[in-house]
Amino acid sequence: MTKRPPKATQALLPDSGNLLGLSPSALHAGVDEAGRGCLAGPVVSAACILPAAFDLPGLTDSKALSAPRREALATAIRTQALAWSLGLAWPAEIDRVNILQASLRSMERAIARLRLAPALLLIDGNQTVQTSLPQRTVIGGDALVPAISAASILAKTFRDHLLCVLDRLHPGYGLAIHKGYGTAAHLEALRQLGPSPIHRLTFRGVRADTAAASSGQERQPCLPGLTMHATSK
Repeated sequence: MTKRPPKATQALLPDSGNLLGLSPSALHAGVDEAGRGCLAGPVVSAACILPAAFDLPGLTDSKALSAPRREALATAIRTQALAWSLGLAWPAEIDRVNILQASLRSMERAIARLRLAPALLLIDGNQTVQTSLPQRTVIGGDALVPAISAASILAKTFRDHLLCVLDRLHPGYGLAIHKGYGTAAHLEALRQLGPSPIHRLTFRGVRADTAAASSGQERQPCLPGLTMHATSK
């Protein structure tokens, strides 16, 4: 029996391909971020170029998936993607330029690390980035465009693993459990311990040391072995 080639398991909404100007033969990269609303840790962005045909059952917005399903899809995405990359913005930068600008910078870093140049960037949300590449914003794109869905999963799973590393470096806050979000347990830990070097001092609920926040010193951890380089098949 002839083996069928893998098929895309998710498509754009009706006619949205034409509206976005997508060509089946042109490479397009999905771009999305994770961790924008967290009190601790970096914001992580991913860029991902999928082939015209892929086999990623259940591919959708990372927030709509269980952790085990995200992990399984992340492995498959890294295997099947033509290229993917990551970009980070750490709390010191977030506090200095604000979370929106830091998120856009992390997206720009992910795009710059792609080893294939896409014909079009499809960016989740309504904010464009600084790049010479053609780009389109897609509101709700992480649930509509496969490449953006894939990027959201890569960003989320990488960040979740990173927060587990940061939890070992900065114990007591439960970072491995809540991944830096402002849960009741996290806020209580902040009240008892004060902020760590990887907390976002300008975020509500983080009791920052004013002197440390205004010293201008980069409070960014050194994490040997972490890499954010682009990869391609």
